[in-house]
Amino acid sequence: MKRGYLSEYFDGVAIKRLSAVEANDTRSNQHEYNAIRAMLDFMGKPPERTRLDTRFIYLCDDDPEPVLEDAFLTLYNARANQTHRTAEYRFYFPTTAVSQLASEGDLLVIARQRNGSLLVIIAENGSSAASQVEWLFGFSGEDHPRFSVRAELENEQDRIGFAATYILESIGIEVAPPSDSFLDMMIGRFGRVFPKTAEFSAFARGTLDDIDCREAPDVALLAWMEREEILFRTLERHLIGDRLAEGFERDDIDSFIQFSLSVQNRRKSRVGQAFEHHVQEIFVAHEIRFARAAITENRAKPDFLFPGEGEYHNPAFSPLDLTMLGVKSTCKDRWRQVLSEADRIEEKHLLTLETAISPNQTREMQQKRLQLVLPRGLHETYSADQKSWLMDVSGFLGLVKRRQKRVVSSLF
Repeated sequence: MKRGYLSEYFDGVAIKRLSAVEANDTRSNQHEYNAIRAMLDFMGKPPERTRLDTRFIYLCDDDPEPVLEDAFLTLYNARANQTHRTAEYRFYFPTTAVSQLASEGDLLVIARQRNGSLLVIIAENGSSAASQVEWLFGFSGEDHPRFSVRAELENEQDRIGFAATYILESIGIEVAPPSDSFLDMMIGRFGRVFPKTAEFSAFARGTLDDIDCREAPDVALLAWMEREEILFRTLERHLIGDRLAEGFERDDIDSFIQFSLSVQNRRKSRVGQAFEHHVQEIFVAHEIRFARAAITENRAKPDFLFPGEGEYHNPAFSPLDLTMLGVKSTCKDRWRQVLSEADRIEEKHLLTLETAISPNQTREMQQKRLQLVLPRGLHETYSADQKSWLMDVSGFLGLVKRRQKRVVSSLF
């Protein structure tokens, strides 16, 4: 096991596309997946039917929350009574809420976790969720008619960075921070409470004084986000540990639920706010004029408007010199919200940290004249065709600077 890599959480993983027989109960009552030899290297070859604790997960883009059910897979040798024949191992699966949602062509992942339990993920065919799971486990760009297997999960592609952390946590894997080297510094500065998001983001940037966002904005944005995530999880684990050590009254279930919900809500809201703070810092460093949360038609509030709200509402100001940027740490279907936030601007821009958005979604973005912007380091999670269309942070800054320079030149 190598810390900071997928091998820290998984012994091995197998991935394939569901066939009609595997996905449709009306086509077969077998409820089985055929195991291949490479899977057995990390699954084992039990001499008898063995029931393995399994968490089933269904992912799609229409529902922000996955469908979960804890059940089992049964691994057995279908030829146990035919000693003259080569063993043929199969996984039997029961009917679950997840199996009932499965369709032919959906992506199936079977992963053995380090604690011996299994994780079965079914992701809707053509979805961003399926693309992200493929990328996470290193299988992008393959058809998978039969199981493809990986057991050595310690290559550079298996390193758990910001993007991988997001996907792992979407499938219920809690990623521990790599160290607590900044814990004493944070407690000394913030005490035993969470600081305001802007303050914490500034602190995170300050721990990376060798990063210059003027020279390398794409590198800086990803580095800042990854460092802040590590620092936040380090402080969070410490403060949660203190609260749990205090304990809850035996009958005070409501307080425990409220505490748990506050942890989840803080995680969700903080990432988006931190992202906006870091993006704003880059704009300031590059001396770009902008308005944050300016009001446009129907009281919409685009995240960033260039050069400002006054110019946007001035009918004499050319719409060709206006730029709008939505900033969303994740997209899902929320990217469509950006389309109605600035009617004067025909081509919108959206900056995100979401990896491997499906070709179906990016094609629709192009049709809607929405240009996707991602830090350059995340472009590798997209297909070759998608990469040719994507814009990076440096490219977006160049666009806004050219328009800003054009406006200044016209005044003289």
